[in-house]
This record gives sequence, structure tokens and C-alpha cells, in this order.
Amino acid sequence: MIKRTLFFGNPAYLSTKNEQLVVRFPDASKKEKTTPIEDLGYIVLEDPQITITNGLIRKLVANKTAIITCDQQHLPCSLVQPLVGHSEQTERMRHQLNASMPLKKNLWQQTVAAKIDNQANHLLRREKKALKLKRWATSVKSGDTGNHEAIAAAHYFQSLFDDVAGFSRNQKGVPPNNLLNYGYAILRAVTARAIVGSGMLPSAGIFHRNKYNAFCLADDIMEPYRIYVDAVVYEMVATGGNISELNTTLKAQLLSIPALDVFLDGKWSPLMVAMSRTTNSLYECFLGSSRKILYPEFQRTWTPA
Repeated sequence: MIKRTLFFGNPAYLSTKNEQLVVRFPDASKKEKTTPIEDLGYIVLEDPQITITNGLIRKLVANKTAIITCDQQHLPCSLVQPLVGHSEQTERMRHQLNASMPLKKNLWQQTVAAKIDNQANHLLRREKKALKLKRWATSVKSGDTGNHEAIAAAHYFQSLFDDVAGFSRNQKGVPPNNLLNYGYAILRAVTARAIVGSGMLPSAGIFHRNKYNAFCLADDIMEPYRIYVDAVVYEMVATGGNISELNTTLKAQLLSIPALDVFLDGKWSPLMVAMSRTTNSLYECFLGSSRKILYPEFQRTWTPA
């Protein structure tokens, strides 16, 4: 079942009753709303005047519902996840932490190659040239010693948003960087949720190693999935609407990303489901029963087969 994403951008009181999430509003004229907790995959809390009960938090965590909070810039900044995400968590973490450096380098090679190939397919879908990216995707070496990931990303974004004046991929750059930042933050939460659900540590990466980053592995594994954020943002830009500020309408489109159909290992499934298959395949690599991570293949047409 596709789990729902709920966004709260106004003051509200969130509690629970009869396994339901109960929403009450300061404005007495607004009717109380309820949603089954079992249907929820993510809730996004943006307004600083939202109150949430501990009883609800406990039920959401038990349901593996990711609770995402936002900062003053309205960007997702934190994620509440369970301490125990899998019945074999200790064993799985041990295999993850004991992974050899050659294995990690091979896994990063697969990750970068998949990301670049997806970028190439996205450009082709937009009727843009992708010959260099297709060549680079097949040239990635173990550990990406040639830094193809960074080189390809610079070329890709320059080509993708070539009609946007002054655009370069930068956290504080001109729009649609604001849309990309928000979409990637949501994708990061989806990835972290899947990693915990597979019994692994989001902080122990295969390539990213920043000691101040609690989501190194999430930042690794989400790379080939970034393309789906890019595709949604490209469509939003193409409409010609105002994207200078993130409003509720724009956020709603970006919050649909976890439910997007993606093609992985010959099957279509929602992105949040595919991500769990990816993280499970990663654990099998750490275990030694497989040498291949399952990553999605971006299709040049959007409609599932």
C-alpha cells in the first residue's frame, strides 16, 4: 500500500485516538480531522505553533512513519526515526560496519554509474544532448577515482536548466534551487527511513564520511534517485509559474515525490517502496550474498509499462 504524506503548514494540535491521527485547529470554525496512522508514511511539520503529543509520536514511530520538521526557511531540517528499525538490527549493523574498503568502492562505483546514466536519460527525455553523460556512465572506476560524479553533475545541470538565466546548482542560488533543495530534503528523509527499516545506520556511509553528517549513507544511496526530484522540478519550471517562493501549491507537488512511480529491476513501484528494495539489496551486499545494489532506471517516458 502507498503510504500517505501529510503536510502541516498552519498552527494545529496533533494528538491520537483509536489509532487515528487527530488534527484540531485554533480556529473553532474549522472541523476536526482524523487519519488512520497505519496509512501514513511521512508527516511534515512546518509551522512553529504546531503542538504534537508524545502519545502520537510513539504511535507514529511504531508505525515507522517519518516525522519531518522544518526550519525558519521552511526547509526540512530534522527527522524522527525509531531507535530499532529491524528485528535483526544489531546483526545487520555489524555487517554494515565490517564492510571492506574494496566493497565500499565497488558500491560507490555502481551508485555513481547509475546516477549518471539516469541523468543522461533525463536529458534525452527533454530532447537535450546526453552523449557525454552516457560515455561517463560507462567510464566510472572503483571508488570513482576520476570524480565523474561531480563532473557529470556540473554538465547535467548546465544542460538541464540552460534556459534559466544565471542558474547554477547551488544551495543559495537562484530558483529553481529552492525547489531542488526542498525536494532533495524530502528524498533524504525517504532514504533515511528505508535505511533504518532495513536495519542499518544512516550515518555510516560508503563514500560520504563527514563526521558532522548523521545521514552519510542516505546521501550515498539517494544519488541515483535525485533524478526524480529533478524531473518534478523541471516540469514545475516549464509551466512558467512563479517559483521564487515556496508556497503551499509548490510544496504539495514536491511532497508527491515519495509516491512517484519508478522502474526498478523490471518492475514499477512507488518510489518509497523502491527505496526499501534498494536498501535491502545494499544490506545483501554487506552480508556477502550479493554484489549488486538495485537502483531505479529512469525511463524516457513517464507512463509505467
